[in-house]
Amino acid sequence: MTQELRGMRVGILATDGVERVELDQPRGALQGAGAKTEIVSLRHGEIQARQFDLNAAGTFPVDRLVADASVDDYHALLLPGGTMNPDQLRMDRDAVQFVKDFTASGKPVASICHGPWTLAEADAVRGRRLTSWPSIRTDLPAFCAAVVERFARAHHPMPG
Repeated sequence: MTQELRGMRVGILATDGVERVELDQPRGALQGAGAKTEIVSLRHGEIQARQFDLNAAGTFPVDRLVADASVDDYHALLLPGGTMNPDQLRMDRDAVQFVKDFTASGKPVASICHGPWTLAEADAVRGRRLTSWPSIRTDLPAFCAAVVERFARAHHPMPG
């Protein structure tokens, strides 16, 4: 196991309808590289994951509300997809502002599948190269490796 992300904190912005594999696999890759991850969401408790947008796929506990989160709390941000997840996020003022602040900070943001909807709502996609639907399942291992590599290049440990 590598530790190139040791000391790095990564926020994962997600809510109900998140595609399970798009949260689970990148989070596992980040944690495997030493990062600490937190699920940031719209409400306390748990969020409901989906598989193929149709089937219930378990839940994830929420670590922090987006209304209480700050860009200063994280070194990087992950925006998983599914269709319901980013559709709800882009309609939430706090979530959109968090993404706006994050992209303005210059810190790295990774997004997959329909995750860029939230970036688009935050007016943060112009001039950027994005991943998106379709066929992300076959690209997911490459996405995970690219996220770890990009976050490692940007990593500057924060004290505490």
